[in-house]
Amino acid sequence: MPKNFLSELTGSFATPALENPTGVMMEAAYRDLGLDWRYINCEIQPDDLKNAVLGAKAMNWRGFNCSIPHKVSVISHLDDLGESARIIGAVNTVVNRDGKLIGENTDGRGFVESVKSSLELIKKRVVLFGAGGAARAVAVELALAGVANIIIVNRNQERGEELAKLVADNTSAGAEYHAWTKQYQIPAETDLVINVTSIGLFPNVDAELDIDTDFIKSSMVVADGIFNPPETRLIQTAKTKGCTTVNGLGMLVQQGAIAFEYWTEKTPSIEVMKAALSDALDITEK
Repeated sequence: MPKNFLSELTGSFATPALENPTGVMMEAAYRDLGLDWRYINCEIQPDDLKNAVLGAKAMNWRGFNCSIPHKVSVISHLDDLGESARIIGAVNTVVNRDGKLIGENTDGRGFVESVKSSLELIKKRVVLFGAGGAARAVAVELALAGVANIIIVNRNQERGEELAKLVADNTSAGAEYHAWTKQYQIPAETDLVINVTSIGLFPNVDAELDIDTDFIKSSMVVADGIFNPPETRLIQTAKTKGCTTVNGLGMLVQQGAIAFEYWTEKTPSIEVMKAALSDALDITEK
């Protein structure tokens, strides 16, 4: 057999790209399965996105991730979209299928996979803080996974109402907007509480959600999309209340694992990916 010196290529298009650790966990997973694949982290300015996509296609890249600020603008350069990406209106993963570039969104699915081991989602009631791009992805995927109702809590009323309408119009789940008033009180019947804002993200690790923590009950599962630090103030508080908690590190790994499967059609080791990411970020879970 002749030797093969041609690696399969994947990567990420974003700006800024300097602090994106995704490549570390992806290449660790490639090595673990003995795959001669590479993940290239690329700094791509908005005006260069079209050429970057054309270049990836010309070089037969197997796929790439899109992060800020390209998740919406990349759509016009793709051949088609998957179901959730079409509903969400954003793409974070592109898959080369027989020369066609298909846009997918793994952000929300990564969250769903991460939380499923702690909570059966069918018919559950959700309170979600935030209405940005990541919140849209999480809300849509939760609805597609079968939750009964999602309350969107957000400072900006227009964005909050828009997300609630998006969910209600495109899925079978109910959805409503609640204004984020001072010391917001989580409804007692809530099953799952989720933070998908940047509150508590490094370096502002002492920042806390403006909620009345007396309304966090031990029967609730509490999840935070922030992966650095994995032990946010919200997660710490929920643990003191006896809640089951899900942190953002697992969500980041799970969405990467889904992209990995899209590209390679193989299942990566979640443990290998999580260990590589934790080492790269120099963080440990308590």
